[in-house]
Amino acid sequence: MTRIIALLLLLLPQPLLLAADTGWLQAPEHPPVQVRLVQTGPFDAANNYYPALLQVRLADDWKTYWRSPGEGGIAPRLDWLASDNLLDVNWQWPLPSRFTLLGVETQGYQQDVDFPLQLTPADAERPTFLDATLTLPSCTTICVLTDYHLQLPLEPDPLADETLYHRYQQAVSRVPRPASLVQAEQLVWDKEQQLLAVSLHNPRGWQQPAVFVDELDNSIFSQPRLSIEGERLEARFKVGSWDPDLDLHQQVVVITATDQGLAEELAGQIEAGYLFPVAARISLPLVLFYALIGGLVLNIMPCVLPVLGLKLNGLLLGHRSRAEVRRPLLLSAAGILLSFWLLAGFMLALTWSGAQLGWGIQFQQPAFIGFMLLVTALFSLNLFGLFELRLPSGLNTWLATRSGRGNGGHLLQGMFATLLATPCSAPFLGTAVAVALASSPLVLIAIFTGLGLGMALPWLLLALFPGFVQWLPKPGPWMLRVKWLFGLMLLATSLWLLSLLAPVLGTPVTVALVALLVLLPLWSLLRRYGARGLLFGLAGILLLGALGGSFALLTQSRWVSPLQDELVWQPLDPLRIEQEVAAGKRVFVDITADWCITCQANKIGVLLREPVYGALQQEDIVLMRGDWTRPNPMITDYLRTYNRAGIPFNQVFGPGLPRGRELEVLLTTGQVLDALEEARP
Repeated sequence: MTRIIALLLLLLPQPLLLAADTGWLQAPEHPPVQVRLVQTGPFDAANNYYPALLQVRLADDWKTYWRSPGEGGIAPRLDWLASDNLLDVNWQWPLPSRFTLLGVETQGYQQDVDFPLQLTPADAERPTFLDATLTLPSCTTICVLTDYHLQLPLEPDPLADETLYHRYQQAVSRVPRPASLVQAEQLVWDKEQQLLAVSLHNPRGWQQPAVFVDELDNSIFSQPRLSIEGERLEARFKVGSWDPDLDLHQQVVVITATDQGLAEELAGQIEAGYLFPVAARISLPLVLFYALIGGLVLNIMPCVLPVLGLKLNGLLLGHRSRAEVRRPLLLSAAGILLSFWLLAGFMLALTWSGAQLGWGIQFQQPAFIGFMLLVTALFSLNLFGLFELRLPSGLNTWLATRSGRGNGGHLLQGMFATLLATPCSAPFLGTAVAVALASSPLVLIAIFTGLGLGMALPWLLLALFPGFVQWLPKPGPWMLRVKWLFGLMLLATSLWLLSLLAPVLGTPVTVALVALLVLLPLWSLLRRYGARGLLFGLAGILLLGALGGSFALLTQSRWVSPLQDELVWQPLDPLRIEQEVAAGKRVFVDITADWCITCQANKIGVLLREPVYGALQQEDIVLMRGDWTRPNPMITDYLRTYNRAGIPFNQVFGPGLPRGRELEVLLTTGQVLDALEEARP
């Protein structure tokens, strides 16, 4: 009997050693999640804590959250106040991953995660007993909060378990350390744009970084946009908050920066400021190539064709010598380049003054549109022969003795073409201008020079090979009819400019001016050629109209659109986009302006045509439109957020595209439908 009692006494300590592990706990009502708390080593007397590991196992695609869970979750918590002789619990958090579901961004863990814990006793000489409740959130498309009761007597010197010790060290290695390499250079809060920019310096440079900012009581920081310049990394966070008067000035935030072989944590104080657009991460040679192509494409945009027609008319009417062909072409090309340099200087001046910038913004000013209307109308009426500008005979004689006769006119013709091109946003042009406005003055000038060279390229090629003019038809009476055609082209441009001024001038004045612009050419025809000429002219116009109508009928399947625009557009609201996507909706964004010809082409050619027209009317699609016809700082800031300086600008958001997809400048049916399909849940 004595030996049996002694044996039992020897066995008594063994259950205490095994009690340093809660075993795997599983709630019957929520079987996909299991948790376990285990002591992983002896008491660390030097640092006064017991090492422990909280292990969480998540089945399938269930997830749990980080200490800053993001937009749609809550962090796990441990209530240990019922414990005996336990002073503190230091919960350490391994690096999280980012997840997006139904447009909601969260930060946390999937499958298996081990949290290192450091349990500090109140008195190291007394036994310590942990009695705690773990509240653990777990989510897929639904979220569940589950409580687990954890009881663990802590042993000063438990039996060694190399496997548990190794797992603990692995978990600790995944926890970011206090910063030793990474330094916070600047934290800037832009209250107007609701953006936080965090600038970090790493002497080793950056490869594939990620940056997290711990949320505050009144603000959440979304997944940032990153830009790298050598050793410097800038992360821009969109800040979400329930507080309409949110101000992060002088707030202190915790920043976690990770990269290959690096995970460090640091704190920084936020300063108020203004954030300029981030330069697109694209090489300068590629941007210059975009600028050259974008400028070249401007020549075939409808806003430039009338001026090209005038130049062609001048070549046909002029002499055929190489020198007399080359000189006006080179001067017009110089006018184009000069106007782009003036635009670059104008953009620089506005940038330094803090003004809002964008391609074609001068067409937001009625005074500029009025000036352009006056110029195009005068040019048009001059081509119709309504008047001729004659210089005094003495001045004509003086000009005839000068070798540069007419140079100023050719130069101004090139500048005029550039002004008419600015409401057009050709492919590649938007990228080049956006990078220019976000870059240094030298790069801006270089990019605008590329745009000018691209637009002047046809004239430069003709000047380089002037013999091409020999292939043009011989001068004759037909050129007078071509002159009238060019006049009609400029008249159409004038009527378009007048339509932009209609809201300012009012309906009566607009109708009167339209009647004047239409009747004056007819009166000129009557004055020059009599009633017979007027009848022939009207018959010719009717014949052209009939031919155009016949062609339109034959091709109507390619361009016809609904007679009425029944699409229900709502004003652009960037914050509401996130809310609609979170609710499972798809959002189509259209930023347009009355003066943007490319925007109108997209509308008539794609948006108001089937099958896109029907697709945009689906119940789960929200249509948002930003009207940039007049200056609007909110729309300008929105464009700058996406490194765009011109319109049209279209995007598609949805559960499948929570960050949005930007569409090309010139829309196509397939492109829009593909984006809408990709945005589905």
